[in-house]
Amino acid sequence: MAGPAAVVLPTALTAQQVSDCEGGIARADNLMEPWEETSRTFSGGRTRIAVLDRIEPALGAFHLMILSPPFDALGARQCRVVSYRATMGFARLRFEDLQSTYDPLKGLGLRLPVESFDGQGDAPVAGQLQVIVNQATGEISATLEAAQ
Repeated sequence: MAGPAAVVLPTALTAQQVSDCEGGIARADNLMEPWEETSRTFSGGRTRIAVLDRIEPALGAFHLMILSPPFDALGARQCRVVSYRATMGFARLRFEDLQSTYDPLKGLGLRLPVESFDGQGDAPVAGQLQVIVNQATGEISATLEAAQ
């Protein structure tokens, strides 16, 4: 007989860092391999999400790179990086559990489990990273819902 189910209640959402790719994090040698398992396309290939692994710091090496519309005059997509804080990434991104939705008013919604170090203890804190990519406006927002 199964025991009672554990209930995890979310805490408040906190904003995550979304930055331009020009900061050095979004380098080709940071793309995590195997590429076919750590990147995914949406919207007929117009938007690509990829995991970046900077190796160090080990407690925050993983970031998400987002290539998405709008396109510039030369046809290139915008490039953004989602990090836990500034140049600190996540301790773990469970990319295999990435879920996506689409809302015509908001855009492409992405949700995946992550772990991050919040400086409060020795163990990583589990949470759900939520990213909204508005391909019409180019706005990208990211929030982290931490589990209690």
